Amino acid sequence: MEISVDKAYKCKGLTCVKLTAGRYFAVISPLTGSSVLRLCDTENNIEVFRYSEDCTLEQYNSAREIWGLPTLYLPNRFDAGVVKTSDGEYQLPVNEKMFGNHIHGWAHKREHKLESAEVKGAGAVCVTSYTFDESDEMFACFPLRFKLTYTYELSEDEGLKQTVKLENLSDRQLPVSICTHTCISSPIKVGGSEEGLLLAVPVEEKCELNDRCLPTEKLLPLNDYDKSYKEGTMKPVLHDISNDMYTAAMGELDGKPFYGAVVTDTESGLRVCNEVSEEYRFWNMWNDRGFNGYFCPEPMTAMINACNLSLDREVSGYTELARGEAFECRQRFFTIA
Repeated sequence: MEISVDKAYKCKGLTCVKLTAGRYFAVISPLTGSSVLRLCDTENNIEVFRYSEDCTLEQYNSAREIWGLPTLYLPNRFDAGVVKTSDGEYQLPVNEKMFGNHIHGWAHKREHKLESAEVKGAGAVCVTSYTFDESDEMFACFPLRFKLTYTYELSEDEGLKQTVKLENLSDRQLPVSICTHTCISSPIKVGGSEEGLLLAVPVEEKCELNDRCLPTEKLLPLNDYDKSYKEGTMKPVLHDISNDMYTAAMGELDGKPFYGAVVTDTESGLRVCNEVSEEYRFWNMWNDRGFNGYFCPEPMTAMINACNLSLDREVSGYTELARGEAFECRQRFFTIA
């Protein structure tokens, strides 16, 4: 079984890190926000994340949120760009003009540092980091120093594991909200069909959103449409899914407890599984109108606009870090044939 690391791998002209472990390979791009550009199961011909040879670097850079696995801080929408913490208030630029919000932060748009890449035990490991300080133009509106560290571990037994660590390097409270804008390829099998895809996400309550895609602070019981996520009968493409947001619950995978999402290709029986740690308390589903070859079951540690809501933090998932404190969340992706 091959286990290898290539620190000079080229993808779309970018110098990336390619991890290989048995049937899997992953391409990680420190230069573009530590995003995973590709995760493939070569034995079963599965392209896990949205990727296209025809997508140019210019096209990718214009919309990094909708390719591969980008990690966002601060994710999703903030009302009028305002971020309120227990000891401060910050005004982010309104970059979603349609709804008057700030969306998705900036960490995924920055060049990150490659800390290490090596074969370790039965797998290949890549560590990257991003330190935010006065050198970044966004510091003028968000003067809180922090560091993000991303650890990717690839093995044939476990698939791709991602650990994200957020550290507060400032003297004020740092808001915590992390999400991956997980762009699952449709179809998952190269050359396969989209019609037979089904998505299972164990959800508990619906987070009602207003016409600006912000929470109304109401949690609703699941209707028949919502239950299709829980029952694993939701078709994730070929119709519009626009910000279906839910609280997360424990589900099952092959009769065992499983906290995460599962995509099934009913024609081939192939599955892509995304297991997340308990810090991810919400799921937001979106598919870019449903006909663009991908869909996004996005695990989130906090609600959209969480820092500005009147909800108790136990409900909204919002947390803060004092100087020197750190927050970690984990997830992994693997395939089943």
